[in-house]
Amino acid sequence: MLPSLALSTAPMTLTIISATRRSQVSQLKAKKTKPENKRPTPTSTSGFSGKTAKELTWQCVEGCGACCKLAKDFAFATPDEIFDNPDDVELYRSMVGNDGWCMNYNKATRKCSIYADRPYFCRVEPEVFHTLYGIEEKKFNKEACSCCIDTIKTIYGSDSKELDDFNRAIRSSPSSSK
Repeated sequence: MLPSLALSTAPMTLTIISATRRSQVSQLKAKKTKPENKRPTPTSTSGFSGKTAKELTWQCVEGCGACCKLAKDFAFATPDEIFDNPDDVELYRSMVGNDGWCMNYNKATRKCSIYADRPYFCRVEPEVFHTLYGIEEKKFNKEACSCCIDTIKTIYGSDSKELDDFNRAIRSSPSSSK
């Protein structure tokens, strides 16, 4: 249930942060109230070859559901580290089934049974990333893609069909092919 803005599949949770990024949760939360004094980041970069690399555009991939694996190992931030509101922590924990997957996620169909009414933290949207992590909208696509990639690798593996499908989707989206 992370940043995977979605079709009919369950969304990726915003609580999914890899071990290498775990310490950044505290840093990002600290930056929430600080104004950002950096120059705007271009949407494309040019390398030595002179070719321009376009920014990837995050999108949810139907049938993935990696974000719906809520019980994570030590490599991921805990609900207590992500949420400021104790009610959010309680709601998140109440959604974890005995097998570690969200109780609302149907593993057979790979769909969320409450998708239209899912909690805000199950939505991969710029506003949610800003609220929970202090990530500005201009950095949303990069961060959301990174979170999904880390989560998919952890849940399904680096050589998984799910990761291939996600990589293909974010590289072929309309915004990344301009």
